[in-house]
Amino acid sequence: MTETQRDVLSKVPAITLGFWLIKILATTLGETGGDTVSMSMNLGYLVGTGIFLSVLAGLVWWQIAADRFRPWLYWATIVASTTAGTTLADYATRSMGIGYTGGSALLLAAVAGSLLAWRLTLGSVSADTVSTPKAEVFYWLTITLSQTLGTALGDWTADTGGLGYVGAAAVFGAALAVVAGLYFATRVNRVILFWAAFILTRPLGAVVGDFLDKPLDHGGLAFSRPIASLVLTAAIIALILILPQRAGAHPKHEKVEA
Repeated sequence: MTETQRDVLSKVPAITLGFWLIKILATTLGETGGDTVSMSMNLGYLVGTGIFLSVLAGLVWWQIAADRFRPWLYWATIVASTTAGTTLADYATRSMGIGYTGGSALLLAAVAGSLLAWRLTLGSVSADTVSTPKAEVFYWLTITLSQTLGTALGDWTADTGGLGYVGAAAVFGAALAVVAGLYFATRVNRVILFWAAFILTRPLGAVVGDFLDKPLDHGGLAFSRPIASLVLTAAIIALILILPQRAGAHPKHEKVEA
């Protein structure tokens, strides 16, 4: 396969400001959507995890089988990964009794292990190089683990850390601002900054989602989870329609955008 063909077959989006806006909304939807199924519908974390992992597996297979970058398919897969991450993290930390601290540590090790295996197998963990089935498998595995980590990390910061949802959102928002500052003001490795930002957007979305739908006596706004999920879905659809959506380029041809 030539480099030109690899560029055409890139099936992940360019990393732009629009990408990050949609990603944050998607992670927030993952929290409210996951809680809708597991809590509001009373299906529980295990059943919810089974449902979302099944949907995720089907979408990942479709994504890998696709012949090019398809925005709707990509973002549907992202949303599936973050809803699955929500219920999976809640099942591990609450139903299995691992706790937020133990769950966060375990999942952080899992994300690091996935990135290491990806790096050792294919030589790069850059999102711009995701143009083969093997790279896509590593990409979606790492993403799903990072979404699960983000849920546990958000809960750990808000509850165990005692910061509450607003305080935790401020912490993760500030951390993302630091990453953005490093991107624009330094030469820190762009791949490291990408994955740092990707992971941090998940706990930000998780605590914002919890702030929207948790009861007033728990520090939330007590909004309806299904309604909040529908509003977030509508916002994501609007951004996909409004903002340019194009595949990321091979790093030899184009620099990653912020």
